Amino acid sequence: MPSHEFEDHITMLKREYTHDGHVTRFSVSRSTDAGWEVREERDDLVVRRARLTDWHRVERALQVFELQRLADDATATS
Repeated sequence: MPSHEFEDHITMLKREYTHDGHVTRFSVSRSTDAGWEVREERDDLVVRRARLTDWHRVERALQVFELQRLADDATATS
């Protein structure tokens, strides 16, 4: 997807976690066009980027991110 499709947005939510020197970020931005941009980054690499028009899908993406972070934390402490 061309990057210009994600340029006009306002950040609504941003979560950032650091573990073992690595940074994981999750953000939700309101698009000025329609819907929301969901973005996940690991260190400086974007691993997921999507425009969603259904808020329930945004909530689900946040839940999946949180569950993955909890699983990563559990694995690291085992």
